[in-house]
Amino acid sequence: MERFAPSHVGRGGFARAMRLGGVIGAIGGFLYFYQRSCLRFYGMSENAREVELDMQEMVAKVKAGEPLYGESKLTPHMQGVAARQSRYSALFTSVLPWFNFVNHNQHGVDTAKYYRAAEQELEAERLGK
Repeated sequence: MERFAPSHVGRGGFARAMRLGGVIGAIGGFLYFYQRSCLRFYGMSENAREVELDMQEMVAKVKAGEPLYGESKLTPHMQGVAARQSRYSALFTSVLPWFNFVNHNQHGVDTAKYYRAAEQELEAERLGK
């Protein structure tokens, strides 16, 4: 290709440009698929399987007596700040990638359904024995 359309970059310039293009493509691909996978949290894509897995996981945590959303070392105020800053961040990932690694309990989910399901399962286990 250099013979027909010389770029005059010099030795090793083409390889460097290809590496840079590959890295940018890999980062862009990760962000694209991350944003696409996050759409299930907003109900924009099918999430019936995800809802079922969430129910199973949370009911198991209730049965074990563990906190539903994990332990956090942050104050409740800072947990709220983290939750508010990342609530709709997946919709804006193409402009500013923003990830949330904070355990907090401010998901906007009625947690009573997990406790009711755990009670029903425990009652069914008790009656089944």
